[in-house]
Amino acid sequence: MINCNDSEKNIKKQKTPTTVEADKIFEEAKNQYNESENKKAFLSFSKAENIYKQNKDTLNIASSLIYKAFILNNIGDYYSSNERSVEALSLLSEPKDSAYLPSIYNNLAISEKNLKRYSESLKWYNKALNLNSDKQHQFTLENNIADLYTKLKQYSKSVKIYDSLLNDKNLQKNTINYARIFDNYNYSKWLENNTYNPENNLLYILDVKKELKDVPGQISTHSHLAEYYALLNTDKALYHTYEKYKLSDIIKNPIDKLESLQSLIELDKTQNTKKHFQEYKYLNDSIQSSKDEAKNSFALIEYDVEKKETENQQLKLKTAEDKIKIIIRNVGLGGLSLLVIGGFFWYRKRKKRLEQENELKIKENQLRISKKIHDVVANGIYQVMTKIENQEDFDKEHALDELEFVYEKSRDISYEKPDHENDKKDFKEKISTLIASFKNENTETYTVGNDAEIWACVSQSSFDEVYQVVREMLVNMKKHSQASRVIFKFERIDDSVKIQYTDDGIGIPGDMIYKNGLTNTGTRIAAINGAIIFDNKSEQGLKITISFPVS
Repeated sequence: MINCNDSEKNIKKQKTPTTVEADKIFEEAKNQYNESENKKAFLSFSKAENIYKQNKDTLNIASSLIYKAFILNNIGDYYSSNERSVEALSLLSEPKDSAYLPSIYNNLAISEKNLKRYSESLKWYNKALNLNSDKQHQFTLENNIADLYTKLKQYSKSVKIYDSLLNDKNLQKNTINYARIFDNYNYSKWLENNTYNPENNLLYILDVKKELKDVPGQISTHSHLAEYYALLNTDKALYHTYEKYKLSDIIKNPIDKLESLQSLIELDKTQNTKKHFQEYKYLNDSIQSSKDEAKNSFALIEYDVEKKETENQQLKLKTAEDKIKIIIRNVGLGGLSLLVIGGFFWYRKRKKRLEQENELKIKENQLRISKKIHDVVANGIYQVMTKIENQEDFDKEHALDELEFVYEKSRDISYEKPDHENDKKDFKEKISTLIASFKNENTETYTVGNDAEIWACVSQSSFDEVYQVVREMLVNMKKHSQASRVIFKFERIDDSVKIQYTDDGIGIPGDMIYKNGLTNTGTRIAAINGAIIFDNKSEQGLKITISFPVS
């Protein structure tokens, strides 16, 4: 990735004590970033950014934002990375700040490519190329642009770029880069014209990469060979797919490993298919969980830094107000003048405090929406996956309908639209359907007492919270409990509803209750003035009791 260190050297400003402090934090953050300590670096860049904002140091604010965008891109939070990049762009302008811009353009291009928005990615790569002055970076950018043309199926354009690069004498001196581009050239040329035979060239390139110990390059060539052999020789296609799988495992690249497993599921028609599918499902869940955890973690880092800054400002404000009171008491008429002046500054500080409090509310709203996305989208998709796995009559069209429903829910969340459709649902039927959807050959689910009377006078908002809690318990049961029997018992006691969940699984260790998805259940039940009790002290299984008032 293009660095912005050179442009930082051009910043010539009067150094204040706070600027010196920010510069020290910023340098520490860069060292942490270079050591791949992403969390520490992100926290340090956020602290430096806040100090630079107080000094209205736009160039250093932009530098902090650029590095934070790099980090968010690395952990797979592409939307947040784009937000930081665009915010940095708003602080910069051409040609004065041209040294910064290639880094931002390149980062936006990578994000858009990972989001599979190839046309947008192409636009940003071209912008980065127009401002680039480094020959090595030029090769990289042109190779990435050619790759995008391949993904856009504009093969003639990608072949033309690769052909031009291969004729460059400087590139010919760099064996690794030359091999990679020659690999891409043959692959794109075959896609452009299926009568072209790239086999010998690709096998030759593979040998070169093995000699160079270029493992990522070998993975790419194995992938191209597997795709080429897919319709010609299944055994050879399987061989190269297995090689890609093994190399991905060696260098701990989960994305390439996931792609390999997907290809093995399609190609390997032996008894190994089920094993490949189970490993694919486990790895996919692990990748998604890791990304979600990272996204929430980095969002909380920014939230905490801004919250502490607001608290500091509030403390400074209180100190200033106390000083004003002392001056008024001791100085008299002169103090009255100072009171007017102090009142003016108090107003400005109060205004700033209110703005900061409003920003905190926005952050809290973002976290609320993130939580809702987990409940509605992530658990919704997992429920569809469970149905596909457990229900033989659950066909493709039905699956697509349910996924489209989850997609529409995610759009409603993004626009914060109320769920009017849900108002029409029968509470009893919806709960029964949810519990039954997790039944399979290994796990029986039972519902006791779920009558219409149970839900009489229960508000829509209370039911929505209870529904998400029940689904969260079912998802955690499916992932972790190994239970063969799950029972939900519903009771109406006066003006309260009691739900008792029991299973015969392995239970949950006491210290695990607050470290997984069940954490949200306590918050949800508290929101409707209810209570939840986890009983995991029995010899086997888990028991959870939920109670809440009807109104």
